[in-house]
Amino acid sequence: MASLSGSSIKSLQDAFRDPSSPFYIALGQTGPERPDAPPSLPDSTPSQSSHSTALGSPAENARAKLISMGYDAGSFWEQSIVWGHHDSFRHVNNVHYLRFIESGRTMWLVALGKALGGEERVKAMLAGQGVSFILKSANINFRRPVTFPDTLLIGHKLITSASTQFTLNAVLYSYSQQAVVADSDSVLVWYDYDRLRKCDPGDGLWRILKAASRDGQVEG
Repeated sequence: MASLSGSSIKSLQDAFRDPSSPFYIALGQTGPERPDAPPSLPDSTPSQSSHSTALGSPAENARAKLISMGYDAGSFWEQSIVWGHHDSFRHVNNVHYLRFIESGRTMWLVALGKALGGEERVKAMLAGQGVSFILKSANINFRRPVTFPDTLLIGHKLITSASTQFTLNAVLYSYSQQAVVADSDSVLVWYDYDRLRKCDPGDGLWRILKAASRDGQVEG
């Protein structure tokens, strides 16, 4: 490398940028699978795989996928996977998923709080003041193991409501696998934190909850 002149380096750089060059790799594409594989040159009629690559980054594809599944974009939470999330079985330990889902559920609560009464209502709900929610139960279905490095996108949506409680469904989507790795149902109860007991928030708040979560989207 020390013997290369400035002009030689520039010639190589130009070759990498030239679509007619065998060294050319278009943005968003990868190199050949083996040394003797023919180079991939731009095509006026891209294949389905190259078309899907051009749609966007893994994060953009994940957001589009979850929105198409009815999950509330206002609830989306990106969770980076760190090495310490692993256990002795060399994948993310199951207990961490509860925290990941909790963070996503809090994002959903913030978006809903804005719809219910703006920033002041959000602050009260997060501080456990007045009428808010309390978690009654949660279950998790583990679909695929997750390993470092990765990022998960967590989304929530309202699926059922009855009496003083309702159910949120969560999904965890892996950027590296481009697939759902887990899903969860959580039952939340309307709770009066000033009186420390569950409550019926009244028809008005129920209507706002259902309207704000119409088609899975919190419309704050």
